[in-house]
Amino acid sequence: MLVLVAPGQGAQTPGFLTPWLDLPGAAERLAAWSDAIGLDLAHYGTQADADAIRDTAVAQPLLVAAGLLSAAALGDVTPGAVAGHSVGEITAAAFAGVLDDTAALTLVRKRGLAMADAAAITRTGMSALLGGDPDTTVAHLEKLGLTPANVNGAGQIVAAGTLEQLAALEADKPEGVRRVVALKVAGAFHTVHMAPAVEALAKAAEDLTPADPRVAYVSNRDGQAVASGTEVVSRLVGQVANPVRWDLCMETFQKLGATALIEVCPGGTLTGLAKRALPGVTTLALKTPDDLDAARELIAEHGAA
Repeated sequence: MLVLVAPGQGAQTPGFLTPWLDLPGAAERLAAWSDAIGLDLAHYGTQADADAIRDTAVAQPLLVAAGLLSAAALGDVTPGAVAGHSVGEITAAAFAGVLDDTAALTLVRKRGLAMADAAAITRTGMSALLGGDPDTTVAHLEKLGLTPANVNGAGQIVAAGTLEQLAALEADKPEGVRRVVALKVAGAFHTVHMAPAVEALAKAAEDLTPADPRVAYVSNRDGQAVASGTEVVSRLVGQVANPVRWDLCMETFQKLGATALIEVCPGGTLTGLAKRALPGVTTLALKTPDDLDAARELIAEHGAA
C-alpha cells in the first residue's frame, strides 16, 4: 500500500523549483496559480534567496505549489492514503480531492499571510530536540512554558514559544536530548500564539466547497483517517494553533498496511522520519525530476494507477 505525503515549512531551499519548470505544462500551471493568488511563485521558486523564501507568507504557497507540481508529474496515481506535515496538509487535501488545486493555493496563501501577521505580534520561534524520551521531554518543555508543537516520532520533538523560553531551553535541555537545533521559521506555529490566524483562516474557509476525500486522509490532529471533506477543512483551520502529531500519522500508516511512502517535492524530511520509524516501508523523496522514474517504479509495485 502506497502513502503519498507532503512536507511542511522549512523544506524549501533556494532554486528548488528550477528543474521542475522544464517539465511539459509545469511553467504554465505555475503561472496560472501565481495569477490566482497574486504571488510570483516561479520567481520565488527559482530566483529568490533563502531569506525571501523563509517568509511565512511566501514559503507556504510555494511548498503547496511544489507538492502539486511534482505529484502531477507522477501521472494519474491513486495512493492508499495521503497526509501532510503542517502546511503539507493542504497539499494532501488536494491529493485527496477535498480541494481543487486553485482552492488549495488560495487557502494556503491566506494561511501564510495570517500566520505571518500572528507571528509579528510577539517574538517567537521553534527549536527541534533530537533524542530523549518523549514523555520526559514534553514534561520538561511544559515546565519551561514551551509547547511541543510537532511530535514527529523517530526521536524528534519540536518546541515552540517565545525567544526567551527557547533560550532557557538551550541552557537547560531535557534529560537524554542530544541536540537542540533552532529552526529557520518566523514564529511559534501550532501554539496559542497563532490564535489570530485561526480566526482569519476560519473566515477564509467559509468560501470553500470541500468534497469528501477519495482516499484515506490521515490528519495531523490525532493520526486518524478523516472521511468528511467538511471535517478536513475544519481541522485545517484549527491545526495552525494545535500541535502536529506526525508520530500518530506514521502509526496509522503502519496500521493501514503501508509498504511504500513517497514524499513530494521538496522531499527528504518526512522520508527521513519514516526510515527510522517505519522499518520495512520503502521510502522515496522527490527532490528533482530525476527521481520520477524510480517513483513510478515504486508506484507500479505498491500502488494503484
